[in-house]
Amino acid sequence: VQVWDPERNSPIQTHDDLWGSSDTVQVVRCHPVEAHLVANCSADRGIGLHDIRTSSAMKKTILRMRSNDLQWNPMEPLNFLVGNEDHQAYTFDMRKLSEPTHIYKGHTSAVMSVAWAPTGREFVTGSYDRTIRIFSLSRHKGTSRDIYHAKRMQRVFSVSYSLDSTYIISGSDDTNVRLWKSNATEKLGQLTTREEAAMKYREALIKKFEHMPEVRKIHRARKTPKVIKKQTHIGIIQKESTERKQSNRIKHSKPGTHKFVSERKKVVVKEVD
Repeated sequence: VQVWDPERNSPIQTHDDLWGSSDTVQVVRCHPVEAHLVANCSADRGIGLHDIRTSSAMKKTILRMRSNDLQWNPMEPLNFLVGNEDHQAYTFDMRKLSEPTHIYKGHTSAVMSVAWAPTGREFVTGSYDRTIRIFSLSRHKGTSRDIYHAKRMQRVFSVSYSLDSTYIISGSDDTNVRLWKSNATEKLGQLTTREEAAMKYREALIKKFEHMPEVRKIHRARKTPKVIKKQTHIGIIQKESTERKQSNRIKHSKPGTHKFVSERKKVVVKEVD
C-alpha cells in the first residue's frame, strides 16, 4: 500500500509489511472523515486498516473468502461495507473486526461491487449473477428491498449512486453503462396534488397491514430470472442440510465436543494485530 502526492513522482509512504502477507492488494479506500485512516482488501482474504500519521498497519481481519470491494459509510464513518466472494455483503464496525455487525444475503454469486447512498441509509450491490440489489439499513432482516436485472445485462462489475440518491449507475460485462431509478415506483418530475395524495395513501396502507403475511408477501414479491430462482432454491436446500447435519452432530456427540456457532462468528477466521 503506497501513499502518493500528486506533485511528486515517487510515493511519500510505502506500507510493505502487511502483517507478513505479500498478496495482492485489490482495493484501497480512504476514510471520509479521518484522512489519515486507510482501509484495504487483499487477495489473502484480509481486510486491513492503516494509519498514515504513524506509517503503520493497525489491525487486520481474515475472512473465510476474499472481499472484492470496500466502501465507508458516508454518514456513519465508523462502519464500512464489504462485498464478498461468498455471495454476501457484510457491514463491519472498525472498532470491532472480530465479527460483522450485519449480513446481507440474496445474491447467488460473488458480490463484485458495493456503493452507499449519500444518505448512508441504504446501499446497492452488483454481482457476478448479473443482478443488482438494493438493501436498506432500516430493514435489519438482511434481505434486499429491490432487485434489478435485464435480459441482456451480463456480470455487474461496478455500481454507484448519483449524488441526490435518485439514480443508480451500473457497469457490466456487456460493455454497457445503465441508469436505474433507486426507487422503481417513484415518478420522476413534479407530482400533482392528486398523485401525491394517492401515493401517501398507498404507503399508509402498506405500513398499516405490513404485519399480515399475505400483504408482506405481495409487497416483497419481485420477478427474478429463472436461473436465480433455481440457484436460490438449491442454496436453501444446502443450508438446511448443513444445519441438520450440525444439529445431529451436536445431539449424538459427547457433550462439549461440538457446539452451535452463530453465523456472524463464522465469517471471520482470525484477527491479526
